[in-house]
Amino acid sequence: MATTAKIQGVNPIVAMTFTSQGDVDFASFRRLLAHLSGVGVNGLTLFGIASEFPKLDDSERLQLAEIFIADLADKGVFRALSVTDHSTDLAVRRARRYQSMGADALMLLPPFFLQPSLAAVQAHIAAVLEAVTIPVMVQYAPGETGFPVSPAQLAEVAKRYPHAVFKIECNPPVDYTREFLERAPEAHVLNGYAGLYMLQMLGVGGKGVMPGCSFSEIYVRIYRHWLAGEHQQAVQLHEALLPYIQRWMQHCEYIIQVEKTILQRRGIIDDDYCRKPGWSLTNEDVKHIDRFISQFSLLACSVRKENI
Repeated sequence: MATTAKIQGVNPIVAMTFTSQGDVDFASFRRLLAHLSGVGVNGLTLFGIASEFPKLDDSERLQLAEIFIADLADKGVFRALSVTDHSTDLAVRRARRYQSMGADALMLLPPFFLQPSLAAVQAHIAAVLEAVTIPVMVQYAPGETGFPVSPAQLAEVAKRYPHAVFKIECNPPVDYTREFLERAPEAHVLNGYAGLYMLQMLGVGGKGVMPGCSFSEIYVRIYRHWLAGEHQQAVQLHEALLPYIQRWMQHCEYIIQVEKTILQRRGIIDDDYCRKPGWSLTNEDVKHIDRFISQFSLLACSVRKENI
C-alpha cells in the first residue's frame, strides 16, 4: 500500500486497448503495462478519462483491474484505480472493492451528471475518503465535468482527510494551485492536462504529473531533470513538447485518439481503435504524429509479444 508521500512523479493514465472490432484487447493491454513499468514512471492509473472508462462495461472493468493489479505487482510503481461512479453508494462499494483487490491508491472523479449540488458532491467525496485507508487522488477537472470548486473548498477536504491527494487540471491550473497550497500547505498536488503546465506546477509546489501514456519517457526525462536541478534542460525539453500537446489538447477525444495511434505506431499495442463516439484523425494528423515520433526518437516497443 502506498502512502501519500509516494504519490508523486510521473503517473500516466493507462490507455484502453481494443481490437479493430471493438473488443477489449487484453494481450495489448498487458504488453502496454509491461512497457510502461519499464520506462521509469512512478505510478500508473487505470480508468481515468484517457482510459475511455465510460465505454467499458462492469465485467470488462473488473477483468482489467485484476490484470492491472497482478501484472504490476513488484514492478516498483504504485497502482491506482479510478472510481468514476455517479452514485455515492456505488462509488463507496467500488472503492472498497479496489482496496481489497490490492490497489495502492485510488483516483476519484466527483459526480457531475445532472449537476448535483455542491453539498452533494462534498458528501460524495467524503463518503469515498471515509470508506478506504489508501491514498485517494481527488480529480478536479471542471472543463470535463462542468463543475467548479474553489481552492478554499478543496482545501477543506485536504485538511480533513490526510490521505487525500489532488489531481488539479483546471485550465490554467497554476494560480488555482498556488492559492490552494497557501490554504493547505501540506496537501499533495499532481497535474493532469497532458502536462501542459508541468513545470509551472512543479514550481509552485506540485509533486508530479498525470499525462497520457504514449510517450511517458519524455515526461520522465523532464521530471528527472527538474529533480536534479537541471531546470534549463527540463524547460528545453518541455518547450519542444509543448507545440504537440497544445494542438492535441484542443479536444479530449482528439488526444485520446492521438495517444493510441502513437502507441500503435510504436508497436506497443496492436490497434488504435477507440469505441465510438470518438475522433477521426486526418492524414495530416497522422503525418504530424510521425514527425513527433521521429523528433523525439521514440523507440519501438521492446516487450516481445510472446513474453506476454
